[in-house]
Amino acid sequence: MQHRIIVLGAGYTGAFAAGRLAKRLHRDDVAITLVNDEPDFVERVRLHQLAVGQDLRPRPFGEMFAGTGVELRLARVTGVDVDRRTVAVTDANGGAGELEYDTLVYALGSGWNDQGVPGTAEHAHEIASRPGALRLRERLAGLDAGQPVVVVGGGLTGLEAATEIAEARPDLAVALLTRGGLGDWLSGKGRGHLRKVFGTLGITVHEHAAVTGVAADRVTTADGTAVPAAVTVWTTGFAVHPIARATALEVTGTGLIVVDGTMRSVSHPDVYAVGDAAMVMGPGDKPLRMSCASGGPTAWQAADAIAARLTGGKLPNVPVRYFNQCISLGRKEGLIQYVTADDRAVDAALTGRLAAVYKEMVCKGAAWGVAHPTFGLPTRRRVVRKAARTGATVKAPA
Repeated sequence: MQHRIIVLGAGYTGAFAAGRLAKRLHRDDVAITLVNDEPDFVERVRLHQLAVGQDLRPRPFGEMFAGTGVELRLARVTGVDVDRRTVAVTDANGGAGELEYDTLVYALGSGWNDQGVPGTAEHAHEIASRPGALRLRERLAGLDAGQPVVVVGGGLTGLEAATEIAEARPDLAVALLTRGGLGDWLSGKGRGHLRKVFGTLGITVHEHAAVTGVAADRVTTADGTAVPAAVTVWTTGFAVHPIARATALEVTGTGLIVVDGTMRSVSHPDVYAVGDAAMVMGPGDKPLRMSCASGGPTAWQAADAIAARLTGGKLPNVPVRYFNQCISLGRKEGLIQYVTADDRAVDAALTGRLAAVYKEMVCKGAAWGVAHPTFGLPTRRRVVRKAARTGATVKAPA
């Protein structure tokens, strides 16, 4: 009987994990199912580009996983029963079903987080999803010259959104509201370049501004300031998908699945969590931040650990660490902030056009890796001889 592996979510981490498992394990011995509610891959790191009217290259999963042995199930995940080892799904036509698994890879990721600020859900736009980016695209396209656009949030997503909108629509009055100082986590060189680019693009910055309310025509801060906003873009962080919290899995207070160093659930050993869904401790005993930079390595770690446990191989022991933060500042400018293993800025930074090219290469490389899920891994697939629900395995002869 085939060992049934189900991967939930086909973002960067889910797609990476499914492809790597397909390469590591013999398709006669495992059945890998990738569950996702959209038929093609979403380049989440480019959604700010989609929002300003740029068209992204279509990447259908049917083409990407053709011939790999990964079965794509187009459906929305509505529940997970980790005691019965089942996943409840609803397809595009509303039909409900249930999938059984022996090993589950949970990669449902995260969405936008309105942080409970009054009016945000009703009046703000998000770019953490393709539907959200497309709604913002339509709204921006309908704005007349001179109308104000406010981006709330001074993290990587906020910086990229503000600069992309200001560059694409120089006729709009773009402002950024940030709770701290502009780029205050960056090196001196990084902060200086960021301010230079914001000045060139004419972006107004409101620093140390805590937003307390969002209305259709304004954003209000804690000191009572009302900032005019024909459009508000909310980028203050991400919230994990809520399904894990409703299961018997051990989760954190924010709903992240608690895992060990192989991305395996500490409470349910047949479940692995990767990317934004997992509470992963990195260098310095600091949790990894929600990002593509964190997600890729966790997906590889999980896939290799699953393959090793099913075949009696050696478990992976590759520390997940950071090297840099890549920030696009429109299509012509960028900032590559080099960091320590635990994500603290160092003095070195790459700026300008060369940094923009660097960031573009990173984005293309990530998308290429998803589109070629089994490329570059060892061609010898390790065979599962026995994969019982108890986890007992016997490695086949080479």
